[in-house]
Amino acid sequence: MGLTGRLGSVKVEIWSDVVCPWCYIGKRRFESALARFDQPVEVEWKSFELDPAAPVRRGSTAEHLARKYGLTLDQVAAMHERMTALAAAEGLEYHLDETRGGNTFDAHRLLQLAKERGIGAELKERLLRAYFTESEPIGERAVLVRLGEELGLADAAGILESDAYAAAVRADEHEARLLGISGVPFFVVDRYYAVEGAQPAEVILGALTRAVAPGTPQVA
Repeated sequence: MGLTGRLGSVKVEIWSDVVCPWCYIGKRRFESALARFDQPVEVEWKSFELDPAAPVRRGSTAEHLARKYGLTLDQVAAMHERMTALAAAEGLEYHLDETRGGNTFDAHRLLQLAKERGIGAELKERLLRAYFTESEPIGERAVLVRLGEELGLADAAGILESDAYAAAVRADEHEARLLGISGVPFFVVDRYYAVEGAQPAEVILGALTRAVAPGTPQVA
């Protein structure tokens, strides 16, 4: 670590999942912080599965959450209503009662491909919108192939039929465990500052600002 002034861009690594409602809200808040930050920022999206054991497609999301957290369906409905309002405040349209959840491992493999092709952020946005706004069954390969092809990933089908990028997903998840990350979204700024959860844009902006302050320790 060196005590020098900032040279070059700030790097932000973001662990998140495409079926995490807080992750989409956190993405918008991060973007709001970036719009008010006057330094270059390199963003890398990292893989994280909230439920690696999930089936390709789940049944009712409400019933799943009720079982998982010991809630009544009315309590889940109230929770969805609050989350929908929070999302709307960030300009997002959620239809949580209509979401069709499932295993996200293939989605993360496709995101790794997109990152390699330079469109990781674009695919991340597309998958989140597909799940939360368009009620797409995000665990199904046919859906992922279609969404990937929309962004020019013509080889999406072949990639998902193989085991390509599985090691990259596992590497991100292993790294998350080493860093003590147990929930998402999780933002790591220059491997020095961490922002856990979908914090307000002001909190994220504060971490970015501290990262470029003179005398901030930096990884050599």
